[in-house]
Amino acid sequence: MMAMGTRILTVEDDVRIRTAVRLALEDEGWEVDETASGEEALEAFGRAPSDVVLIDIMLPGVDGFEVCRAIRRTSAVPIVMVTARADTHDVVAGLEAGADDYLTKPFAPKELSARIRALLRRSRSTEAESATMQFEQLEIAPDEGAVRMGGIEVHLTRTEFQLLVELGQQAGRVLSREDLLERVWGYDYFGDGRLVDVHIRRLRTKIEPDPANPRFVVTIRGMGYKLQP
Repeated sequence: MMAMGTRILTVEDDVRIRTAVRLALEDEGWEVDETASGEEALEAFGRAPSDVVLIDIMLPGVDGFEVCRAIRRTSAVPIVMVTARADTHDVVAGLEAGADDYLTKPFAPKELSARIRALLRRSRSTEAESATMQFEQLEIAPDEGAVRMGGIEVHLTRTEFQLLVELGQQAGRVLSREDLLERVWGYDYFGDGRLVDVHIRRLRTKIEPDPANPRFVVTIRGMGYKLQP
């Protein structure tokens, strides 16, 4: 069963919300480490790396953005940012910090569980076997979990890598945001196109010689994105 042995780290300074989240997650069968500050969270993650990290943005001291960036510097663990506002700035800033997804308070326990299960499915599934794909100097090797530019390995998060693999396997074909949400995040009706847009932008900064004028991952206005063969 997926829940067995799964450890979730939650970072939330409001004790009522933190307790409610812990109880909801434990009800799913997951082990939960709960922390009330960014400093506690980083200490806890250093002691026992988790399978998923749930981070509230507004924290005393070290805020959620910095916690996310600090974890992302050493780990590809799935990260969900939690915000009290659906404000585009907060959402985009959280994703730019390295989060894989976000949730807006208040959220239903079932939605939280669905997000976590989708992230766990992606992180634990083996990449579909596929031959290495070559697009000029861009090399995508799904079976190795590697991407290279001119023979030099490029560090991508798990989400960025899976996004690039999907685009590479469908090279030349336009994939809508909805297609990519389903293929990469496993989301349908509760997905948000901003997840795709921000991750595309981050991906371009890593693989494009000129991110402002992309050669590989191009936008097809009004339709979506495609990897140009």
